[in-house]
Amino acid sequence: MPRIIHTGQALVDATAMIPALPRRGQNVMAVDWNQHAGGAVNILAAAARSGAECVHAGAIGTGPNGDLIRSALTREGVVWSAPAVPDADTALCVVLVEPSAERTFVTTLGAERRITVDSLAASGPAAGDLVCVTGYSLAVESTRAPLLTWLDTLPEGVEVVLDPGAAFAALPPGDRATMLRHTTVWTSNQEEADDLLAAHGVRRADHPGTDMADAAEALTGLLPGIVVVVRDGRHGCAVAVGGTTTDVPGFPQEPVDTNGAGDAHTGVLLAERARGTDWVESCRRANVAGAIAVTRRGPAAAPTASEIDAFLAGLSAGGGGDQGR
Repeated sequence: MPRIIHTGQALVDATAMIPALPRRGQNVMAVDWNQHAGGAVNILAAAARSGAECVHAGAIGTGPNGDLIRSALTREGVVWSAPAVPDADTALCVVLVEPSAERTFVTTLGAERRITVDSLAASGPAAGDLVCVTGYSLAVESTRAPLLTWLDTLPEGVEVVLDPGAAFAALPPGDRATMLRHTTVWTSNQEEADDLLAAHGVRRADHPGTDMADAAEALTGLLPGIVVVVRDGRHGCAVAVGGTTTDVPGFPQEPVDTNGAGDAHTGVLLAERARGTDWVESCRRANVAGAIAVTRRGPAAAPTASEIDAFLAGLSAGGGGDQGR
């Protein structure tokens, strides 16, 4: 079975539940808080819980945060391939969660940004493996340069999955083009898809009826030959592959915390693809993962494969289908 190799940053999420964001310069009292491994760990945990063999290829520091990351990966059965950074600890991401489940982030930089071509190569990718890249790795020179250089060395047959994040569309056009030249799968939310379209002169405002399927189809025009997945929260996702775009309906839930829902979706999507599941069914199971994740607090809220099975089994027999275009 192919492996999932994630090259992104494993961070520690320090999450505070707050009644509302304070005005600038003011204070707000948190009603609860917690601290968990986050970032790339969320996707790897989601994939591992769906039975995938997973490798973290990014850098992990030495210190309490690095120890927390290694402990979380161990619990999920995920291995890490790069040597520990000896003189720096892994950084924090401060997450503020409002009652609506909206999130605000403040990310710091630490040992996770000290990757090299050699440290990435220690993951030993082989044909069939899925290498996951986040746009946030491309937003900082210390991770962008070695990552793009390493991608040039990948064996033929390795799938490169780009999870662009909010950072990708704002990159210099040359860096975007270099990354897209390596990419075989794009998976993003609706806003990130619209941002890339806008960067290429296609604005959603020009097409008021644009939805995730329209965005997926538009992206295939910009990214020929690339499988495109665009998700839109409770609405599910659309997948464009082989000239056909399919709406895969979501499973709306009352959210308590949306932190990590997109990561749960991506991790399960990749795990299913590693297993050989077709794209539409992979997206359906990923939609279930996202739906379950928003009902749980914490970033690594992805369900197990058996929980996804139980959710699907509980649906009524004609509860909605996919719409191909």
